[in-house]
Amino acid sequence: MLTNFIMTFIPLFVAFDAIGIIPIYISLTQDMDETVKVRVLRHSIITASAITVLFLLVGKGIFLILGITIADFQIAGGLILLIIAITDIIFSEQRSRKPHPSVGTVPIGTPLIAGPATLTTLIMLSDIFGIPITMVSLVVNLIIVWAIFSSAGRIISFLGEGGARATSKVVSLFLAAIAVMIIRRGIEGTLFPPPH
Repeated sequence: MLTNFIMTFIPLFVAFDAIGIIPIYISLTQDMDETVKVRVLRHSIITASAITVLFLLVGKGIFLILGITIADFQIAGGLILLIIAITDIIFSEQRSRKPHPSVGTVPIGTPLIAGPATLTTLIMLSDIFGIPITMVSLVVNLIIVWAIFSSAGRIISFLGEGGARATSKVVSLFLAAIAVMIIRRGIEGTLFPPPH
């Protein structure tokens, strides 16, 4: 049980990349007072939670309706993750955005927190380890994301802007490795489909 938790927790932690997106989060909220920041963070966590839980519960049903197999999604999702990871490693510049009232929902809640990497990782983990343990790891990771964003100012002061970027690059490298693993499993599933 503990092993399965660790095996689901770590890929989700890497996919969320909370520390890596702190600079973007700070740039979006730096001109807000503390009350507004708390409200924005609450909206972002609620949005990310709703999207990830919904996707975890009905993602496979959507696959059945569209005629998509897990192997199809593994290969496509792995390619997307790989592109995201490579893009983040090569292109380090951050896009500047002006804060607006719905910033907690978009872009912080999604796609920054609940983005393609997280959703793809969720569906893969639920297929391998099952929904219950994946749900536990998801909830723990969302709590960690909330805690990290709540301490964003202190973390940036400790790491520095360069340290946060370096951390993001390392996380992106792990994400690229996970993407390759997902693609490999998708190809293996296509070549050697499990018995029904």
